[in-house]
Amino acid sequence: MEFSNLFSLKGKVAAVIGAASGIGEAVAVGCAQHGAEVHCLDINGAGAERTAGMISSQGQVAHGTCLDISDADAVDHALADLVSLSGQVDIVVCTPSINVRKSILAYSGEEFDRVISVNLKGSFNVIQAAGRHMTAQGSGSIILFSSIRSQIVEPGQSVYAATKAGIVQIARTAAAEFGPSGVRVNAIAPGVVETPLTAPIKAKQEWYDAYASRNIMERWAEPGEMVGAALFLASQAASYVTGTVLFVDGGWTAVDGRFQPPGV
Repeated sequence: MEFSNLFSLKGKVAAVIGAASGIGEAVAVGCAQHGAEVHCLDINGAGAERTAGMISSQGQVAHGTCLDISDADAVDHALADLVSLSGQVDIVVCTPSINVRKSILAYSGEEFDRVISVNLKGSFNVIQAAGRHMTAQGSGSIILFSSIRSQIVEPGQSVYAATKAGIVQIARTAAAEFGPSGVRVNAIAPGVVETPLTAPIKAKQEWYDAYASRNIMERWAEPGEMVGAALFLASQAASYVTGTVLFVDGGWTAVDGRFQPPGV
């Protein structure tokens, strides 16, 4: 048996959505460094092109495109254009999400619709478009980004948490439906990561420290620490992994608080 190339993505075509910054940017670079041709997509088109340019400058093949995942037609067209250009799509990673931190009683209908539209509907649009192409070609790996909030919550996270739980169930259902066609579907659930989405928290030292102390590692994650999980699920190393959620949370969901019992 040969395992030396288990994580290689050579000859693969990857679409990384949310590639302009944060986790998506790191995953796009990671996929390229492991041999994939990478299509960087983001609602921030200039940022997607910047990431693609950075990858290309390192000698790998990359393309940058603007994409709003809440627009189903735009997602369909983007994936169709990608397949037309590259001949296939083997890996699709979807990282974007937004959050409005408010109590349930303070939430407006517009805010509810906006969070659902990006996080849940957007992920559904991506999985549907990617699934069409991958089931037709008989192979592929789709990776959605959920969160620890799919399992545990805090005040002000109602709608965000609901979308992240919904993403898990969409991924599981897609795994069941696409599996007979050779397509794997999984989700990654990060803990607290230093990204543009969490910048407002990072700016408040007490809040930042509280989150850091909540996990076993006692720190926040860097975006690059999500890359290993994504590469695993994208590669042949995860050939028998589908319909699962991989928590990359520093042990946040493994422990119940930080109290150290006497004598332990």
